[in-house]
Formats: sequence, structure tokens, C-alpha cells
Amino acid sequence: MSGAQAVASDAASSIEVAELADWTGVLAAPAAVARRAASSALAIAQAPPEAVVSLALADDETLRRLNRDHRAKDRPTNVLAFPDGARAGPEAGAALMLGDVVVALETATGEAARDGRTVADHLSHLVVHGVLHLLGHDHDTDRAAEEMEALERRALASIGIADPYGPAPDAEAEKGGA
Repeated sequence: MSGAQAVASDAASSIEVAELADWTGVLAAPAAVARRAASSALAIAQAPPEAVVSLALADDETLRRLNRDHRAKDRPTNVLAFPDGARAGPEAGAALMLGDVVVALETATGEAARDGRTVADHLSHLVVHGVLHLLGHDHDTDRAAEEMEALERRALASIGIADPYGPAPDAEAEKGGA
């Protein structure tokens, strides 16, 4: 990814993280959170060990441009996934580039606040969602959406994050206290 301010790579799981926007104002270690979520998604979906994923922690303006240029939607969105397209088996020992996942800071933090979730948990959910898209999962039918959401729940549960499709943790506490 070009133009990165900071890039970190994880050789064990082949995950690269580019911080294109300053997420540290809302999250202490955004690259580590994103890397952990991507690793979980790769494991749950049983991705090949030579899989490589590139993550970009960007801002709304970047996602707006990408959304406009690639999807003809001139507005920001929370996450975009760009599969590499070359999904044929790699040569023995060669890296298999799955593609790029890009997450928007302002949209992600706004959604987290709206839904009563932490920024770390929501970022994790968006990264898992994007990585699953790179692996060929989608939500274009009810059945496909159910399957993808089940994988998301499993990946997030494996790193201690509550069901993103269930009630927010605060909502559960309020119900119990009523």
C-alpha cells in the first residue's frame, strides 16, 4: 500500500497493516487490534497458511474516494475489501495475496458510539468482515449472510469479542437492571 505513514507486518500470519490515518486518538494500538482480528478470521475460515492480507486503517475521505471510484457510490463507508483476483494456487511456498481491506476511522468510530460498542471491538468486526470477503464470503443472499455472520461471530468470539449482531453490552446490562 503506497503512502502509508506506518506499516507493520506479521510474518507468522502474513498480515500487513498500513496506518493511513491517525487512529491513536481513539485507540491505543490500532494496528495490533486489526492484525489480531485478521488472524482470527483467517484461522476460523481455514485460509491457507501462505495467505497474505493487507489492511489499511484510513479515514472517511479515503473510503469515500475508493467507494466512488470502485463502486460508484460517492460517500464514505465503514469497510471495503478488494480481493486480489489471482486466487489460483500459488507455487509451493509462495505467498498467496488475498487482497486489501480498508477501514474508515470516522465512520467506524461513529458506528461504535451509536451501537454502544468499543472502537476496538467494532474495528475488529469490520476487519473480520473484510477478510471474509477476501476469502470469497458474501452477504448477497439471506443464506450467504447467515453463513458469513456465523463465521464473524466465531472469529470474534475466539478473541473475546461479543456477538456484533446481538444487543450491545450496555443494552444487556440495562435490561438486567430494569
